[in-house]
Amino acid sequence: MSEVNEFEQMLEDSIKTIRNGEVVEGTVIDVKPDEIVLNIGYKSDGIITRNEYTNEPNVDLSAVVSVGDTMEAKVVKVNDGEGQVLLSYKRLAAEKGNKKLEEAFENQTVLTAKVVQVLGGGLSVIIDETRVFIPASLVSDTYEKDLNKYKDQEIEFVITEFNPRRRRIIGDRKQLLVARKEELQKELFARIQVGDVIEGVVKNVTDFGAFIDLGGADGLLHISEMSWGRVESPKKAFKVGETVKVFIKDINGTKIALSKKFPEDNPWNDASIKFAPGTILKGRVARMTDFGAFVELAPGVDALLHVSQIAREHIEKPSDVLSVGQEIEAQIVDFNEEEKKISLSIKALLNAEPEEESASVQADEVSEDAALQAEEA
Repeated sequence: MSEVNEFEQMLEDSIKTIRNGEVVEGTVIDVKPDEIVLNIGYKSDGIITRNEYTNEPNVDLSAVVSVGDTMEAKVVKVNDGEGQVLLSYKRLAAEKGNKKLEEAFENQTVLTAKVVQVLGGGLSVIIDETRVFIPASLVSDTYEKDLNKYKDQEIEFVITEFNPRRRRIIGDRKQLLVARKEELQKELFARIQVGDVIEGVVKNVTDFGAFIDLGGADGLLHISEMSWGRVESPKKAFKVGETVKVFIKDINGTKIALSKKFPEDNPWNDASIKFAPGTILKGRVARMTDFGAFVELAPGVDALLHVSQIAREHIEKPSDVLSVGQEIEAQIVDFNEEEKKISLSIKALLNAEPEEESASVQADEVSEDAALQAEEA
């Protein structure tokens, strides 16, 4: 054998042989946005295309791999038709990922991954190049109308079904949320009691009240407990997401009744002083009936201005001279703290009546009083 042939034989023997499916290690000698070139110690370089590197679309390989990096990959073709070895990084990663997911499935390990795709029926995440599908029904413990908010977000889940042969690997986020909420609920009920002042976040607002998230359970703030004054619409008074301070009025099982009618803000505190008979003050006409007008003196405190006390002359009904929202000045003529009733008079502020009118006015008052008694009865 000639020296040339002997040298060629030695060179051939020094170069390792590889087979399809084999795992090889190499050093990155060149990288482009869509291709990685590896020196794998073989007579030909190894090539990893973008599609064989990751399942994520439009990845710039030059941004994630650098010349000099050492990588492992799986041989797909010893000769790709151009004398190079076609390699796959993602197939090797997927095999490792499958093993990791299988162990997670068996042990019910909590996994974390980024949502790479929002589908019509759920979310898609990737663990070590293995795709996991989370159905919409298992994304949250409440109905989610729009799943797009989860795009590119890191989420936690467990594997509830693992069947790689059928490419069916199912994740479940809902059970984690349910378990966490149950734990928070347990902690919440262990530390709260009736009378406690607590902060919460408005979760939902309806026509009859607002549901407040207390961090573990929701409490109901009924419209009647929103203020000492009158609340016409909860939706105008509260916005979803705002923080409110409330106190716990009642706990019945897992139901929590809340209130914003703090005792120290009760408008009837010191009412006997603020609304003593003879006091002259201003108020706003809140509503009217045929026998009189109810005037708001303070939020939660309404007083009756009887039709006979509106003017010196006879008035058929309050709406003939007054309107809702109108501000008036009147004098308190009667105060009943026990029944929380206050009576007003504008006529008491007017000049003394002529004697000849007195008898007819008194007769009007007697008849109107009788009408009031009949109305209240």
